[in-house]
Order: sequence, then C-alpha cells, then structure tokens
Amino acid sequence: MASTSNTTPDLSRGRPYLAIPGPSVMPDRVLNAMHRGAPNIYAGALPDMVAAMWPDLRAVACTSQHVAAYIANGHAVWEAANANLFSRGDRALVLATGRFGLSWAESAKAMGIDVEVMDFGKSSPIDMSRVEDRLRADGEGRIKAVLTTHVDTASSIRTDVPALRAAMDAAGHGALLAVDCIASLGCDEYRMDDWGVDVTVAASQKGLMTPPGMGFVWFSERARQRCEGSDLRTPYWAWGPRAEPSEFWQYWDGTAPTHHLFGLREALTMILHEEGLENIWARHEVLARAVWAAFDAWGAGNPRIALNVADPAHRSRAVTAARLGAPDATRLRDWTERQAGVTLGIGLGMAAPDDPAWHGFLRVAHMGHVNAHMTLGALAAMEAGMIALDIPHGSGALRAAAEVIGRA
Repeated sequence: MASTSNTTPDLSRGRPYLAIPGPSVMPDRVLNAMHRGAPNIYAGALPDMVAAMWPDLRAVACTSQHVAAYIANGHAVWEAANANLFSRGDRALVLATGRFGLSWAESAKAMGIDVEVMDFGKSSPIDMSRVEDRLRADGEGRIKAVLTTHVDTASSIRTDVPALRAAMDAAGHGALLAVDCIASLGCDEYRMDDWGVDVTVAASQKGLMTPPGMGFVWFSERARQRCEGSDLRTPYWAWGPRAEPSEFWQYWDGTAPTHHLFGLREALTMILHEEGLENIWARHEVLARAVWAAFDAWGAGNPRIALNVADPAHRSRAVTAARLGAPDATRLRDWTERQAGVTLGIGLGMAAPDDPAWHGFLRVAHMGHVNAHMTLGALAAMEAGMIALDIPHGSGALRAAAEVIGRA
C-alpha cells in the first residue's frame, strides 16, 4: 500500500456550511416542498394554500395589519415601501447605522424623495435624544416618515425600536415609522403592533429560510390612509390590491411565485406551528452569545480581534460583525471555505473594497435554520484557521462558546 504521509487531506469534503447573513441555510423540508411540478395558478390547492398562509405572514411580524407580498428581493421591497409611502418631494428622515440604512436612503433619493440622513456610524446605535430633538425642530411636520433598520446586516447593529417609537412620541411628531427587518425577522424579537411600527419590510432568504425571490411589506391602517395620495405608486408596487385582492393574480400583479410559495408554507409551519417565535428568538439569543463569547476570548490574546458593536444590547442576534485586522479576516475566510467547508461573510460596508483595510473585517451569521453544532462547528473551523495561518489569538474560545450553550 502506497504511503500517504505527504498527502494534504481535503477536509472541506462533506456538506458545506454557508455562515453568511443571507441567503441562509435552507431546510431540506423547504427545498423538498419546492421540488414538484407546476400547479394550477387559477384555482384549487395553490390559491387555497395562499389564503390560509396570509394569517401566518401577519403572525411572523406580530401584527394584525395589512401585508403585501412581492416577487422581489430586499432592495425591491425598499422600493415598494418608498413608492407607497411617498410622493415626489416628500421628506424622509433616515436613521442609518450601517451600509444598509444608507442604501435605503439612496433608494429613496433616487425616486425623487427629499431624503435627510442622520448617520450614526458603523459601530454605534441610534442616539434617541438626537432623533427627538430633530423631530421637535420639524415644527411644520415636513418629515412624512422615519426610516431605519431593525438590524443593519453590514454592521450588525440592532436598533431599539420601542425606544425609537418613544422618542417620536415624546417629540409629538406625526411621522410614520418604517422599519427594515430583512436581516432580523424570524431571528431577533420583533413586535410590529406592540412597538408602534407603521411599515415593516422583509424578504424570504434570511430568517424565513426560503430561497431569495420573495419580499414582503406589512403596513398599518394608519399608513394606508396617510399614503392614499402618494404619487410614486405604480401598478406593480401598489400595496392595496396585493393586501386585499379580489382575484388571486392580484396578490402578485400577475403569475404567482409558485414554488417559492410551497417553500414558504413549509418554513412558516416550522417557525410558527412547530418551534414557535419566542423559542426561535431564544435559540438565536443563545447562539449569538456563543459567538460573542468566542470572539471575546480570541480578542484577549490579540486586541486586533474584536466585535464591531461593543454593547451586547445593541447587537443583532442574527449576524455578528467583527474585525481581525487586515489582511487576516480575508485570509481566514479563504482558509475556512477552502479547507473546512465553512463560508463566512465579508465585512460589508466597513471599508471600501479597494482599501487594504477591507481585508480586516468579516461577519458570522447565525440566522434561521441553525443549531448548536453548526455554530460551534463554525467557531471551531475559525480557530483551526487561526492556528493554520498563525493569527495570534487568545485561548479558551471554544470552551467559552460551549459554556454559553451548555448553560442555556
């Protein structure tokens, strides 16, 4: 038998793990539900299934209000929200805590909306007192809506939405509140009605565990009435016929996204009728804290390693942004994908792609269909990569993460 002593084993063989903040891991049950022939789109099982699914779409956002669905990604539901909320020249106040807040502002500005941005940086939460002061200064009530991200997928900052609503109420301002939950829905606790949110946007490919291609806008009756005259609304983006269709095709303004619907039906069953939203929020809390514990331990031996958000209260439970220092984050991401079958997220928006500093940031997703062994496995692969690449790091990270999970 030939010797294999000089052979470098390929340890990436087996099922890969996509630990990026979307698309998230798709459950086999969701994929199997989609693996079928095309259905009748005019009558029968598909329309019946969709009619029964709309209450679950409301439930996942914790709302009794309206919901419109689109064949679209997250950027498209920004446009859907913009088109229904605003007329040309209306003012939006965007509260940005990372790249995706700024992107929503750019989307609105490109549509002819008068956009004012309060940028709180890449690592800091919204300063609610500044928001209250700004709204108090708007004595003429020119600001029609406040737009923000619940979780900015790039920075992993989580906004305290109830505190934001309280600041708006304290200012006595009548602006609508619109929240991007694309990264957080089905991961972080979110209660649209209880928190006084008027518009929520989300997409299928993260906490909802369904392939990219569907987007959703939930909107309050207050928002519907306030925005009836919005002149940016077009037939495709109009939320009214989608929320209250008289014929099945109006849900989509045309042909239904048939196979996405089969997958989404299975995902919503898993989320709402099996695990339950509060249990899902608790699972994501534990997995996030395990990731944070590992980074804290690694950073004790190398101050270049640190979490992007200092205060745990302001961190997402769906994704964690961190820095390792350039070029070590890129080196580690390359190693874990190539040698261990684990794909980590790029450090989006933390530096320009042509800036050498870009290679110092990464993100670890722990959203959706993820459990303890997947998270612990990703962390172990990262530590193996640090060892292989001689990246200095503190000890005890895996034990710290295991203790979080073991004591949950």
